[in-house]
Amino acid sequence: MSRALIAVTSAVAVAAMLGATWYVSSGPDQTDKYAQCRTGAVAGGTSQIGGAFTLVDENGKTVTDKDVIDQPSLLYFGYTFCPDVCPLDNSRNADAIEILENRGTIVKPVFISIDPDRDTPEVVRDFTDNLHPRMLGLTGTPEQVKAASQAYRTFYQKQKPDEGDEEYYLIDHSTFAYLVFPEDGFIEFFRRDQSPESMAEQIQCFMDAR
Repeated sequence: MSRALIAVTSAVAVAAMLGATWYVSSGPDQTDKYAQCRTGAVAGGTSQIGGAFTLVDENGKTVTDKDVIDQPSLLYFGYTFCPDVCPLDNSRNADAIEILENRGTIVKPVFISIDPDRDTPEVVRDFTDNLHPRMLGLTGTPEQVKAASQAYRTFYQKQKPDEGDEEYYLIDHSTFAYLVFPEDGFIEFFRRDQSPESMAEQIQCFMDAR
């Protein structure tokens, strides 16, 4: 198992202990217009996830959640120096976006860095440009990144740097992708074992039910 996969496994375990077990299985809520599209529920309701944030986009411009989520969006919190998990997850997200785009359904892919010390706007832009032409990359100050992460109940924790190389370190982090609508806020989460095709089908269901 790679160090990155070990890091993510650790992150999931720690997040659960910290109370990030807001993902629960339950029957459909008949008052929810998206009920037929959901595979689970959020303890306390979907309003518990998401909220206001201020970050810096890949062009160096300060933006808010209103600027970013101006259309249906798929958010992922990760970091560009992640050896394999983040590139794989975001490639999966990009593939799902492409499937939807080929159907005429437009969803914005968004990558939010949890590594502001290394992920400058320029670094984030290179990362997102290699994944999808419409993927928006975001970074910010440590305080801004922490606030955005807390809004979406994500977890991340910097590991101790390698001895003799302070620039090389891994970050434990949760690996969910979040579907967000500007009019409704947080809609659904997707685990990393979900395929692009499955994600696209489920997102299409939510889009059709808007």
